[in-house]
Amino acid sequence: MQEHAPMREEDVGVITHYWSDLGVAGVHLTAPLNVGEHIHVVGHTSDFEQSVGSMETEHHQLSHAEPGADVGIRVVEPAREHDHVYKVVDYDTGGPGMQL
Repeated sequence: MQEHAPMREEDVGVITHYWSDLGVAGVHLTAPLNVGEHIHVVGHTSDFEQSVGSMETEHHQLSHAEPGADVGIRVVEPAREHDHVYKVVDYDTGGPGMQL
């Protein structure tokens, strides 16, 4: 069995809205985020991880977004307003965590 390096999480934003018909969460970013990075969504009833597969703002696809941006991210489970979004980061290298 292979040992996994410990992971750390950086707070990158908060859920501001969830469109259940689209499976998309609106996120207000407090730190930079890239498509392909691994995130962890945590709230009172939410707790799931996924890779950022797509990110949009005003119907425009993004590969990167800066702090202060309001973006839509397709999520694998329902998210709720005020849930926190964390970026999972490799503890040893500071690089992106595992990809799904």
